[in-house]
Amino acid sequence: MKSRTFNAKQTTAGALAALMLALTACSGGGGNSNSSNSPSQEPEQSGQTAEGGKQQGGKFNLWLGWTMTVNNDSLIQKYWRENEPFVDVQIESTQGDASTALNLKLNTGGFEDAAIFGRSDVINTSMIRSGTIQPLEQYFNMPDKYPGLASIPKEYLEAMKDKDGHIWSIPTWFDQNPQDPWPGWASLGWFVREDVLEKAGMKKEDLATIEGVETYLQAASQQTDASGNKLIPLGFLSDANDENVILSTFGVSTGTAGGVIPVEKKGEDYQFIYDNPQYKAAYKWMNKMYREGLIDKEAITDKKERYKEKNQSGRTAMNAGGFFNMDAQIWEVLNGPTAPAWYYQTIPYPKVSGVDKIGINQIVNPYPGDDVYISKKSKNLDAILAFFDYSLQPKPEMQQVIDGGPPGTYWDWVDQPLGKWHYIDDNYQQLHDSGDASKKASTTPELYAASSYSNEWYPWWNYEGTDNIAGRQKTIDFTTAIGKMGAIRVAEPYDMVKSEPGSLWEKYLPELENVRKEYKAKLMMAKDDNAFEAAWSEFQSALEKRAHWSELKDEWHQLLSKQFGE
Repeated sequence: MKSRTFNAKQTTAGALAALMLALTACSGGGGNSNSSNSPSQEPEQSGQTAEGGKQQGGKFNLWLGWTMTVNNDSLIQKYWRENEPFVDVQIESTQGDASTALNLKLNTGGFEDAAIFGRSDVINTSMIRSGTIQPLEQYFNMPDKYPGLASIPKEYLEAMKDKDGHIWSIPTWFDQNPQDPWPGWASLGWFVREDVLEKAGMKKEDLATIEGVETYLQAASQQTDASGNKLIPLGFLSDANDENVILSTFGVSTGTAGGVIPVEKKGEDYQFIYDNPQYKAAYKWMNKMYREGLIDKEAITDKKERYKEKNQSGRTAMNAGGFFNMDAQIWEVLNGPTAPAWYYQTIPYPKVSGVDKIGINQIVNPYPGDDVYISKKSKNLDAILAFFDYSLQPKPEMQQVIDGGPPGTYWDWVDQPLGKWHYIDDNYQQLHDSGDASKKASTTPELYAASSYSNEWYPWWNYEGTDNIAGRQKTIDFTTAIGKMGAIRVAEPYDMVKSEPGSLWEKYLPELENVRKEYKAKLMMAKDDNAFEAAWSEFQSALEKRAHWSELKDEWHQLLSKQFGE
């Protein structure tokens, strides 16, 4: 199943800043008018061959802007070669840091055929400035030849046009119906171990306030795990910004819909995240908990695998953050109380005195989450367009089709289309669900990001296997409950304000992110109240001196007016 955060795609702001500088120097600020700013001549196409009376659409290399285990002989890729869309998709995964890899690729001639990246203004600008990609707007207006591409909602395409009307990527992973969007996986919340809660002599209702949470954490700190080690009272994965849940609890909104900064409308004005006084209050609470030994001492430095291991082994009494970061599979494989993960339950955001409404940490954004760029030097344009025309068919089940083949191959409907589904190939299911990355890669490249989705039907809320394994139902119950807690809303224009080439946001956003990361650690781990106040003062100074915070806010209002007429 796919978490919209899709953390494997995230890139570091510092590296992206270096990337931008390198590419700007390399391309001379955008290339000449005969390259990056003008439609390229259609490259030479690979020949098509007939097999079994059907046309073969050629092959192409697809470079992924994230790391994953690759097996280019997977069953789904074999299906694509031999059946619809008759294209051989050869995948190349990014190794190591994605921005570093992109920098290297673009400065050494670019990628071979096509590349798919999580949507990013920095990456998009870098791709265009490199002069190595081709504009694609003409292919969205050929319904007879490319009906899938022509079906992309026009508002998405209009928003992608540059000043000359060029569209430089194929958008993917968008809602097929922006007027009735799928709400997504609501995964950000508070999670408590009910077995630990019971041993503490408490009930879920006792956690209704932040003071009640503190009482529980104190009690949990005296309990031990199966190995006799003291429990970690509260854990979260700061590397994935899980502390946003705590910020939300204190009334701070942290979500955007691809915009440069989290913002909330206050009357006729707007409040930026770092100007909300509750931002300081939230970190003051985290610092208090940290100093009392109630927050995991490794919360700032932990990586995902280590964090997952702590949760799976039963070392953590309470979690704040995303349950996909916790690793939903640790309970999804269970059918009863056979492991600590079975006892996880979500609770409402605890009440904080003076906070009338929790902050927003997830925004429903129907707009594309990924972009496919095509190299100017590719000789396989037809194959690339054929594949994405296939993957972007406006069918509610299309993400399931791209991930696991069409119904009747390795899965099928239980009784009727768009109802429950189940696997019909035991070998495929055993490999896919083995928990072994290499075995799973032999079944599918998991390219659902190359498709789109629909509120009409979502596969992992309609999987028949969930009926037989109680742990899988827990994930659905979690997301259903969290979705009603008030931390989610639909995107507004101010959530989508983007930087523009040459803007202050393009120049200083990487440093703003560096400042945030640096001082969230200093604030959380300050040794006493005086050190916390000193760190807060330094943070305010760094915002202005290093990130030009006031100037950025002024320009944000200009960009809002320019981009949305507000």
